[in-house]
Amino acid sequence: MLDKLPRLRRFARGLAGNAADADDLTQATAEKVLTAGVPDEVDVLRWMFKVCRNLFIDQIRAREVRRRAAERPELAPETSISGEDVVFGELSLSEVDRAMATLNEDQRAVIMLVAVEGLSYREAAEALDVRIGTVMSRLARARAALAERLGGRSGGEEPVYD
Repeated sequence: MLDKLPRLRRFARGLAGNAADADDLTQATAEKVLTAGVPDEVDVLRWMFKVCRNLFIDQIRAREVRRRAAERPELAPETSISGEDVVFGELSLSEVDRAMATLNEDQRAVIMLVAVEGLSYREAAEALDVRIGTVMSRLARARAALAERLGGRSGGEEPVYD
């Protein structure tokens, strides 16, 4: 299992969008797989991808519940100012990360498994527990969205993120 952790972390990074959350997601996945085990005759890496994705979805749902609770006026946090500066220029890894973050989690998961991890459509479908046609359509929509956000700009133009 140790030899699969770098690929699992890369997948988690694609889902989570940042290294800290990806590390937490990778750790939670490894812990769950070690505790619960892997079903017989199942590819360990694909099983880890599936567990990772399910944990990520659980985290998204939990954040949404917390967000809704925080929107109640009596629980609203103080306004904070983001100190993050975004520098645009030539296409960079951080720009790709930002564009990936605009995709929904289903599209990010498919693009990470097929384009980054090199899984076949069938393997990705098994890991995500969806049909191959679903993988193909999500991948097509994800690629189109990324091309729209990243392509066709001359250096220095600011990308558009809807």
